[in-house]
Amino acid sequence: NEEEFLKVCEKRKTENGGKLKAVDINKKELEIEVKELKSLSQVIEGLKEKFPGLVHWRVPVCNSAAPLAADFDNICKTLVGTAINTPVIVNDQVGLSRATTGCVIACLFKEFQISASFEGLVETVPGVNASLLKTDRYVMNPEKDTLNRGEFEVVKELISKLKDGAGAKNNADKIIDLNGTPKTGGTGIKQLRENIAESKLSYEIMDDAAQAFLKTKIMDNIQKYFYLIAFTAYIRESAAAAREVVEADQKAAVALPASGKCSIPAAQLKLGKSFVTFLSENAGLDDLIDTGKGNLQWERDIPPAALANLEGLAAKDFKGNLGKIIHDIYQTAHVMFSDMPQGDHKKRAKYRFASKTLMRILPPAKKTEVEGLIAGNAMTMDLYEILGKCTWAVPK
Repeated sequence: NEEEFLKVCEKRKTENGGKLKAVDINKKELEIEVKELKSLSQVIEGLKEKFPGLVHWRVPVCNSAAPLAADFDNICKTLVGTAINTPVIVNDQVGLSRATTGCVIACLFKEFQISASFEGLVETVPGVNASLLKTDRYVMNPEKDTLNRGEFEVVKELISKLKDGAGAKNNADKIIDLNGTPKTGGTGIKQLRENIAESKLSYEIMDDAAQAFLKTKIMDNIQKYFYLIAFTAYIRESAAAAREVVEADQKAAVALPASGKCSIPAAQLKLGKSFVTFLSENAGLDDLIDTGKGNLQWERDIPPAALANLEGLAAKDFKGNLGKIIHDIYQTAHVMFSDMPQGDHKKRAKYRFASKTLMRILPPAKKTEVEGLIAGNAMTMDLYEILGKCTWAVPK
């Protein structure tokens, strides 16, 4: 609420002798002398005096999760009626995830305008290969792993349910990459798809509390990616419909003599239905993402042969074989995490794996004792703490 936020700032300024404490984007603490306080809406209204055509629309969205379907529609309603070259400025508090999401949505709407307005016109230009202009032909670098390519199980199911789902995903990936970092051909600072893979890599080295937070964030970002693909399918369908839906008395004015196809000015284009309606017509997508966004392999599987070897050593003589057990756990971890670059991240991942694996093969009585101590916050699932509990004998 802008009005309430302005009141809070006024109160803090008054209590702090006309100054406000703030934190910049680099988390540097600042103390600023305040000469005048205005809400964002008041600033925008002042700008309209200089730029009378300026339209401001505020869409509150979650930082990680997808905007609501109605939020997609609100952005589209604001852009309907704009010219093809109308600048669109998108910003959020920090300028990362939410701003990039807004930019992707705006770019997809511009694609709707380009596709619906100029496809017929482009086809009349001699020597132009129209297929080169289609973003659904986008081919991602095959050397990227499945997570970086966005090939999540729930996304695969979405593609199978949408009309030309593969084309919609290609189209969305192209726009996401263009709005992403320079390494994916973009000019932005946030890669909405590959950010999921980066977070998943970080997940493996976090403690339990941090993992719980990061898991939610990863699932939220998968949900966002899912709906961006669904929105792309909606936009593509809307563009095809807009090219055909022209009033009979207006068709002569926009039809091209050479082909008979229509080239409708972008500012005159309308969306035949809302994204909310599109989702209701494709029933089941909301349930699909709610149940499928967590369908990831959250922990690396220990090879069956390695697990059988460790379980055998533990069953035969746990204390007597403890040195070899620890050696073999780390030897297995070395192989399992060989894809990770050397450094602290890899060390933490291997250490965490060793802690969990040792806990997994503890003798039943000792395992029950350690689990009770962890539940009572008397110890943590840490390799050295578990080893200490297994080897330490209370002096008589």
